[in-house]
Amino acid sequence: MYLKKISLFNYKNFSEVNFDFVNKINCFVGKNGIGKTNVLDAIYHLSYGKSYFNPLAVQNIKHGEEFFVIDGEFERNERNEQIVCSLKKGHKKILKRNGKIYDKFSEHLGFIPLVIISPADRDLIIEGSETRRKFMDSVISQLDSHYLKQIIQYQKVMSQRNALLKYFSVNYVFDNDTLSIYNEQLDSFGNYIFEKRKEFITQFVPIFNNHHQAITGSEETVQLVYESHLYENNLLTLLNENINKDRALNYTSVGIHKDDLSFEIDHFPIKKFGSQGQQKSFLIALKLAQFEFLKNQSGSKPILLFDDIFDKLDEFRVAKIVEMVNSDTFGQLFISDTHPERTEKIVKSTHQNYRIFNL
Repeated sequence: MYLKKISLFNYKNFSEVNFDFVNKINCFVGKNGIGKTNVLDAIYHLSYGKSYFNPLAVQNIKHGEEFFVIDGEFERNERNEQIVCSLKKGHKKILKRNGKIYDKFSEHLGFIPLVIISPADRDLIIEGSETRRKFMDSVISQLDSHYLKQIIQYQKVMSQRNALLKYFSVNYVFDNDTLSIYNEQLDSFGNYIFEKRKEFITQFVPIFNNHHQAITGSEETVQLVYESHLYENNLLTLLNENINKDRALNYTSVGIHKDDLSFEIDHFPIKKFGSQGQQKSFLIALKLAQFEFLKNQSGSKPILLFDDIFDKLDEFRVAKIVEMVNSDTFGQLFISDTHPERTEKIVKSTHQNYRIFNL
C-alpha cells in the first residue's frame, strides 16, 4: 500500500499543487506556515474522509474560494485506486473511490490504513475523555466495520433517549415503557462495544509497552487503563439505577459514551505527573503501537505521517525511529520538518529510497 501521487485544489493555503511520491520516504521541508502540515492533512483526509487538525470541513477551503478537491492515486494489492475527497460550500462533502461515491464515509474507513504522529497528539493527554475514546474507536473501526456501525447506532439511540428525557422534563410527564425501549437498545449496542474495547486493550497494551521501552530505554513504567461503568454492572441495570439522575440532568449519565482511557506513569496521571519529555515519549509509543497493531491485524503496513516530530525529539529517539525504518518495520513514510539539512541527514542514514520537497 502506498500513495503514488496527490493533487490539491483550493485546499487550505494551496491553489493548485501536484506531488509524485516514492514508495518509501517523502519529506516536506520549509519554513513554518508554508503548508507542510497541510499536505500531510490532505493525505490523512483521503484515508479518514476528514481533517486531522480542523473539524470544521468548510474551513479547509482556501480563503476566498468556493470548494476544495483532494485527488490521490494509491497502489493497493498491485491495483491502482483513485480516492477523491471534495467539498463545495453549502453542500455535503463527497468521497469517491474509482469514480464511485460512497453512500457513507464509514464504508471507506480502513481501506487506506494510516497513522499520523503530530505535536497535536498532545490533545490526547490534555483534553477530555472524548478525545481518548475517539482514538480507541478509530483504531478498532479501521479493522472492524461492524464495530463502527454499533458505535453509530449507540450514539443515535442515546440522542433519542436524551431528547425523550428533555421532553419529559418540559412537559412534566414520564413514560417508563418508551424509555425502556431505548434502554434495551443501548444495552445491546453498549455491551458489544464494551467487550470489543476490552479485547482491544488486552492486545494493544503489550505492544504499547514494548514501544515505550524501545523509545525511552528507561525502566519507568507506564499504563493504559480502560475505565468504564460497565465493569460495575451491565448497562441495562446501570440505566435503571440512574434514571432519577438522568431525569434531573436531562441526559444519559452512564454508558460507554463515558468510557475513558487513562494515561499513567508509575500509576499516576501522566497529565499531572509526567514531564514534557515523558508525555512526548508516551504519545509516540502510543502511535507506533497503533501502527503495529493495525499492521498485525490487517497484514499490511499503514502509511505513516510524521508531522514536525524531529524538532521535538532528542538524538536517541530519532536514532530509534531510524532503526525501525532500517529494519523495514514501516512502509511508506511522509515527514514534515523545518530544517532541510537535518531531514536529509536523517533520511540518508536509513539507506532507503527518499524524495525531498522544498515548499
